[in-house]
Amino acid sequence: MTDLLLDLLLVVLILAGAGFALIAAIGIWRLPDSLMRMHASSKAGTLGGSLLLFAVAIGVGELDVVARALAGVGFLLFTTPIASHLIARATYLLGVPRWEGQVRDDLEGRYDLAVRICRAPARTADSAAPSPAKAEGSSTG
Repeated sequence: MTDLLLDLLLVVLILAGAGFALIAAIGIWRLPDSLMRMHASSKAGTLGGSLLLFAVAIGVGELDVVARALAGVGFLLFTTPIASHLIARATYLLGVPRWEGQVRDDLEGRYDLAVRICRAPARTADSAAPSPAKAEGSSTG
């Protein structure tokens, strides 16, 4: 009975991992710009790879294989967000064309390409004025 449950768990992990890897591949192929492709590959690819490594760890069951599989999952979880951020930053700095349907660019006018520094947004009159609750509590009188 436990062998059947273990086999069922392995089938579910392998199919889910392969499914997420397929979703990542389709996303890379079908999405319109580099930032969306990077998002699909990093999110779905990491989840798919992690599920497949968990299936290997459970299926083999030897301590050294489990340790290597968990190290692989940790490596994916620690490096993929950094790599995704660097890819996104490089595409923005190089001026890679973005999808026409993009409606918002949070870095527009804030990023100095000459020195590669992102400036904080300018304070508006609404955000510069203290709220009434802060003004009452700040009196020293």
